[in-house]
Amino acid sequence: MRLGVLWLLLWLASPLAAQTAAPPLRDYAIDVWTSRNGLPHNSLRDIAQTPEGHLWFATWEGLVRYNGLDFTVFDRSTRPGLRDNGIGALLVDRQGGLWITDSRGNVTYRSSAGQWRVWEHEANTPEVLIQSMQMDSQGRLWLLYEGKGIAYLTPETGIVYQPPPPDLPLAMSFTKLVVDAQDRVWIGTLDGLVLRDNDGELKRAPAGWGVGKGLTWPYRAPDGALWIVAGERLYRVEDDRLVLVHSLPGQLHMTAMLQDRHGDIWLGTENQGLLRISSHGLERLPAGLNLPGGRVVSLREDAEGSIWVGANGGLYRLRETLFSSYTERDGLSGDYVRTVFEDRDRRLWVGSASGLDQQTADGRFRPMVLHNRGGKAASVLSLAQDPGGDLWVGTFGDGVYRLRADGSLRHNYDAADGMPGGNIRAISVDPSGVVWAGTQKGVVRIDGDRVRVANTPGMPTGLITALEHDHQGNLWIGTIEGIRVLRGDHVQSIDLAPMGGGRSVFGFHQIGEAMWISSDRGLYRWYRNRLSRVGLEQGMPVDAVFQLVPDRLGNVWISSNRGVLRTDMATLNAVADGRAPRVTVERYNEIDGMANAQANGSSAPSAILRQDGTFWVVTAGGLSTVDPQRLQRFRERPAPPAAIENVQVDGAQVHWEGPERNLIPGGRRLAVSFVGLSYLMSDRIRYRTRLDGLDTSWVERGPQRSVEFVGLPPGDYTLHVAASHPGGAWGQQEAVWSFTVEPFWWQRHSVQAMIGLLLLGALVALYRFLLQQYKASNLRLARRVDEATFDLQAQTVHLQALNQEKTELAERLARQAEAFERQAREDALTGLANRRGFDETLARDFARSQRSGHPLSLVVLDIDHFKDVNDTYSHSIGDLVLKEVAEVIAAACRDSDLPARTGGEEFALLLNDTRLEEAAQVCARLRGLFHDHPDWAGVKGLRVTFSAGLVELAADDRTPALLYQRADRALYRAKSDGRDRTSIG
Repeated sequence: MRLGVLWLLLWLASPLAAQTAAPPLRDYAIDVWTSRNGLPHNSLRDIAQTPEGHLWFATWEGLVRYNGLDFTVFDRSTRPGLRDNGIGALLVDRQGGLWITDSRGNVTYRSSAGQWRVWEHEANTPEVLIQSMQMDSQGRLWLLYEGKGIAYLTPETGIVYQPPPPDLPLAMSFTKLVVDAQDRVWIGTLDGLVLRDNDGELKRAPAGWGVGKGLTWPYRAPDGALWIVAGERLYRVEDDRLVLVHSLPGQLHMTAMLQDRHGDIWLGTENQGLLRISSHGLERLPAGLNLPGGRVVSLREDAEGSIWVGANGGLYRLRETLFSSYTERDGLSGDYVRTVFEDRDRRLWVGSASGLDQQTADGRFRPMVLHNRGGKAASVLSLAQDPGGDLWVGTFGDGVYRLRADGSLRHNYDAADGMPGGNIRAISVDPSGVVWAGTQKGVVRIDGDRVRVANTPGMPTGLITALEHDHQGNLWIGTIEGIRVLRGDHVQSIDLAPMGGGRSVFGFHQIGEAMWISSDRGLYRWYRNRLSRVGLEQGMPVDAVFQLVPDRLGNVWISSNRGVLRTDMATLNAVADGRAPRVTVERYNEIDGMANAQANGSSAPSAILRQDGTFWVVTAGGLSTVDPQRLQRFRERPAPPAAIENVQVDGAQVHWEGPERNLIPGGRRLAVSFVGLSYLMSDRIRYRTRLDGLDTSWVERGPQRSVEFVGLPPGDYTLHVAASHPGGAWGQQEAVWSFTVEPFWWQRHSVQAMIGLLLLGALVALYRFLLQQYKASNLRLARRVDEATFDLQAQTVHLQALNQEKTELAERLARQAEAFERQAREDALTGLANRRGFDETLARDFARSQRSGHPLSLVVLDIDHFKDVNDTYSHSIGDLVLKEVAEVIAAACRDSDLPARTGGEEFALLLNDTRLEEAAQVCARLRGLFHDHPDWAGVKGLRVTFSAGLVELAADDRTPALLYQRADRALYRAKSDGRDRTSIG
């Protein structure tokens, strides 16, 4: 009852309840489990779901619990264990506890707190399989023994057995027992229906019902209605009368029944699988499904609306999915679909590797005759419609077919018409009705019956992978080497490679002013002559995408080799604009109902939005479609309840269930596993945890299903676990577990208090001892201070004397260093700068003049016939002449000029900020000073002249040496021209 209420609440909260009817049976996805997937046995006798969400299966090799990901088996070898492995029936009571029966007449109860209790069969009760059980309004659990009658169990009285009367067919009991609203017990047999009335008497069902003596059994629906299944007829009991509701054709042996939340009836059979009676009529599962065979023994609808089927050959589940799919079972010529197109009359055309199909009014597909010259069906790659209503079909190797609206052939454009051979992967019709086709040798234009290769300069000449006319009539051309855009009579090239490495283009879609491009490196956007990208680095889960299709609700659907991706247009534009770093994408694949996760591309169109708002995409396994209106309903389904699966302390499992708080020894490693109990997308569930006592907020765990704590401080803790579907809200039904970490012995308050007192006493004793030591130390220290003070005074006097001596020595060394420095750059005879000092100054002023652009002039002069002076008057007279020459030159210089003796009788004069003309005047003035000087060196009548070379820094003087060489050459000319003159270089 409690589980039924849970179902009802979840259903009312679920958007699926808003649907007037369930989808056709063909649209359900089917998942299968057998012993290969973890089941201990393939025969499932019963299925139950407890309120927290776990599913339980009764098998011949134990009780199985399922959480959507893992099977956990309880049998005789486990702890807690069962009395027998053969499980007969399962029942969830009003308190959420699970009742379990077995093949030896034992009854086991597992409370919602995880406590187990067993009622073993008694001496007066059969030791056989208990096939079914139900609980009445008084809390009595009614049991059906296989061929041995019935009994009821209460915790107070135990099992009260009622053997079968010999005149009733209970020896041929079937596996069904129900208790109606009046607490009457109905029992199914192979020879009619048996009733235990409120007076306690067992008898046959009223003869007036006319159900006969064949296989007859009862079923009580979630709404409380009592149904009787008799042969091929279904009755509902109303006012103690049978009302025939359904009579099924054929020789059916029905073995299980379920009324779901839509009111539809599901029927399991002995050997004809599963049936459903709904607004779509009597439905069977599509032929060709590889489902577990044998009798359908049990049916159960879970809290999410999925139908679980237990058969003798295994377990399978039917679930509603977001996507629906069409394959060869629905009439398609082939499952490898390449293109889909809706014409203006809303007819759907599908091209595949096996031909061309059109959808009929009943939803099935019929092939359109489209044979090539070899008589075989053409492989279709592209579709388009012209303004006249003709359908254009591009093929693999057979050119382009032009069909009338009724599908009849108007013309096949092939090599004879000038059509290049190879693949036609894209067709686009321009506003004037001209058809453009992409071939393996470029783009062709089909105008009437003429096929012409587009030869505008810059057009591609290789494989064309996509074509699209924009709103201005420009033709966008996708190739394996980027994009070309035919704009009137010129071609624009757009290279994708510099931005993310894109090369192959698979599709175009214009949205407003922006053209979106699908490529092998994600999505590109061309907007206002600027290219941007949304690819792997921006959050796309795959590199290659084939087609982008926006719907009318703001979603964007993107096909790829790894499923269909969904995001929204606002997010894509934000990432492309740089306003957001990453795009959030949901991905859909086979688990969501797609025929195949591999969507096909490099054909056109490979995905479309139909006029009714549905999205269609071609895949390697058929054609898939989704109604975006259903998306929000699926995304808003209730969040999965969270449940703790197990708790381990240092690797050893502990019993954590129950109201008592677990005590965990301190310093241990604590590991907690949990799960979100949803069976639709179990591997996509996200989790978060919060440990009260440690965490201040929730901690996101992603898909991680466990958490570990090591060395928690002593204290009380409560672990909260919440789960959610991708993109959904966090569940309010949290898993909660409280525990206490015990302190170590030294962390207990009493021990800490005792240790504190001991430490206090030790500190007092230590204080007194240290005080005595301190006083003695003070006395010793005073004596040592007096002795040290006397020594320090003596050392101070000595150090002061040493410091004075050091100061005087330092001053002498400084004067010597200054003298050495001056001698290194000064001529000892004349007191002018020597060659070293001159070269350093020349290099510095040369660099400064080049940076600033200020003028710089250089004069190199040589005393005329100086050797004659030395030879005639002696070298001492020559030295006096040189000193007087230096004095005359220095007297003629400004403070900013540098006179220098560069060697022997050769001098130089460096004139800063001086033009050549000004420098020439300086030389003339200096010559006048030489001429006016009488009696050089005191020798009467001794006349001294000089020859000079004058230059100004020019752009060709890359180094100071080049400048000096020019001046030296000018000096040589002055000497050659007769001396006593200045030559300008």
